[in-house]
Amino acid sequence: MHRFFVEKDQIRENRIEITGSDVNHIRNVLRMKAQDELVIRAGENLEYTCCIEEITPEKVTAAITCVRETGVELPSKIYLFQGLPKGDKMELIIQKAVELGVYEIIPVATKRCVVKLDARKEAAKRRRWNLISESAAKQSGRMVIPNVAGVMSFSEALLYAGSLDVRLIPYERETDMKKTKEIINDIVPGESVGIFIGPEGGFADEEIGQAMERGAVPITLGRRILRTETAGFTVLSILMFTLEQEERKQDSGSISG
Repeated sequence: MHRFFVEKDQIRENRIEITGSDVNHIRNVLRMKAQDELVIRAGENLEYTCCIEEITPEKVTAAITCVRETGVELPSKIYLFQGLPKGDKMELIIQKAVELGVYEIIPVATKRCVVKLDARKEAAKRRRWNLISESAAKQSGRMVIPNVAGVMSFSEALLYAGSLDVRLIPYERETDMKKTKEIINDIVPGESVGIFIGPEGGFADEEIGQAMERGAVPITLGRRILRTETAGFTVLSILMFTLEQEERKQDSGSISG
């Protein structure tokens, strides 16, 4: 069944109105008609099964026939601060990060970034990146479309992450795997987490120092040197497994208690 996203204010009692580019997609690409069913999500762990009532050039009106709680989203909001990679790697990073449950992706221009984007190129790239995020969110059954923010400098990214509960920065010179396991296992479901990933060539030493001064904790991802796109996937996978496992333990404990 086809899935679409709306804002919460588009849900009105027992009906939902779909507007924007999805209207054209429903009418002219999917060629859906009245009485066809679709699934709508609005940024929460609720999924609405709906039956189309009316399709016009401006909007699609659908009646809600079923509401289901999904529990798809991770219990913590995870922010991926990704050093700008070369080529089209950012597109792959966004797609897979969304599949793994990231909440927001922030491209970061670090000292060793080769890619330099002017304002016009950045705006075009960001539009495409957010379309990729939306497509990946639909494909993976997400309840929200993770935002891809505008490109930030490393200092701006650290400032942006200042309010997060946990900030992790994989670093090739960090070797204490036991400490890394303890850091990750200590993250409580509900805490916000920032992950800083360097571009090809990694972070400069002064950037690591600057991050640590702002509360970021260096971690190791093992003895092998990972590519920039692999490092982010690795941390997200570990966090996804750890947080969902811990959440189930808490749920089980509350039921048995």
